[in-house]
Amino acid sequence: MNILVTGGAGFIGSNLVKALVENETVSLVRILDNLSTGSKDNLATVIDHSKVEFIEGDIRDYDTCLRACDNIQAISHQAALGSVPRSIQDPLTTNAVNITGTLNVFTAAKEKGVGRIVYAASSSTYGDHPGLPKVEDKIGNPLSPYAVTKYVNELYARVYASVYDLPSIGLRYFNIFGPFQNPKGPYAAVIPLFVQALLNNKAPHINGDGSHSRDFTFVDNAVQANILALLTSNTHALNQVYNIACGEQTSLLELFDGLNAEAKTTIVPTHGPDRKGDVKHSLANIDKAKTLLGYAPVITVKEGLQKTFKWYKENPSFLSKD
Repeated sequence: MNILVTGGAGFIGSNLVKALVENETVSLVRILDNLSTGSKDNLATVIDHSKVEFIEGDIRDYDTCLRACDNIQAISHQAALGSVPRSIQDPLTTNAVNITGTLNVFTAAKEKGVGRIVYAASSSTYGDHPGLPKVEDKIGNPLSPYAVTKYVNELYARVYASVYDLPSIGLRYFNIFGPFQNPKGPYAAVIPLFVQALLNNKAPHINGDGSHSRDFTFVDNAVQANILALLTSNTHALNQVYNIACGEQTSLLELFDGLNAEAKTTIVPTHGPDRKGDVKHSLANIDKAKTLLGYAPVITVKEGLQKTFKWYKENPSFLSKD
């Protein structure tokens, strides 16, 4: 099978590419990335592999998407502009990348006869729905431009399946973390920022009182879900969306305490106001993914934090990059 990974130089994408290279059923892993938030450094161990082909290009360019889809059997569409705060600051670019870019990928896949698209959806789609744990068929109103874009991706996937017979699987990620997640910039994820602060013996900043909770999910679990979705022969699993998480609820303070323990420090974080567009609590029901995809998260939050802290500590140059 020849597989295209959009955003393959990014955090989740690069981890997925490395796993696909090792998969015996995969003949080619083509990467499409504009390197705006990703980096070839994330692919250093596989970029010269005989299975790997890299295209530097933007999903906002339809012709580039067409070229990337040549002779491809399945796509893992990871390219996106993440971050709720970034989408609030710049909704136009978030929309252009996450909606227009995704529509380009879907349309190019249709035109080139790609057999399946697995795409990165988001737990932000649940919006203001109060129910916990989150189940796939019960969503609320989106709370940010980013959440709108990720829900529109699901709507387009549904339409392209019914109108154009393009099978797809959406993976609603719940706060993925792990090696190669970027700690730099104003929209960096919370875990690498915490680790960076602790390794520098500084107090990190927490938005709100720290009681916000998430279903933090180690990246290996997301990679597993992608590979299962790309390769499943269960036709009932197609044209569905799935929660990809661990089914564990962890507050930001609990998360920080765990990292404090790994660092063997007793640093106290600082606090500020709540962040606009943030959901207060999030927890996933993962029964659907278990049943239809055979998904079984193997790395717990605690184990993931240990692995992540160890990786950053062993790769200090990653924390010091511009």
